[in-house]
Amino acid sequence: MKVIRRVIVFDASDIEAESRFWAGLLGGEVHRDEDWHSIVVNGEWVMGVQLAPNHAAPEWPSGQQQQQVHLDLHVEDLAQAGRLAVALGGRQLQAAKRPADNPDGNEMFAVYASPAGHPLCFGVH
Repeated sequence: MKVIRRVIVFDASDIEAESRFWAGLLGGEVHRDEDWHSIVVNGEWVMGVQLAPNHAAPEWPSGQQQQQVHLDLHVEDLAQAGRLAVALGGRQLQAAKRPADNPDGNEMFAVYASPAGHPLCFGVH
């Protein structure tokens, strides 16, 4: 089997807010259908947002509806990435800290959530 395209798809009850968020973070554009939005970056389809009217946001880091998947986005400026995420309708879940598996290293990660509540980590080295 040969995989010819890899696309991450997020469910959301408000696909407009969710797709605007991801397109804004990734520097892309939104291509809209009624219950599906495609995020295109530099001409490449990289993400989808599917309408899920009964979507229940994950409760991070633990809760009844726990996260099932998240993205790690490595950036040059952690503070700038955080400000952009909030400006696009996201929210911070955890301030920047070193990962538990490398407490003395130079990596830092901050955790945010998209408008639909999907967690993502911004990392910087």
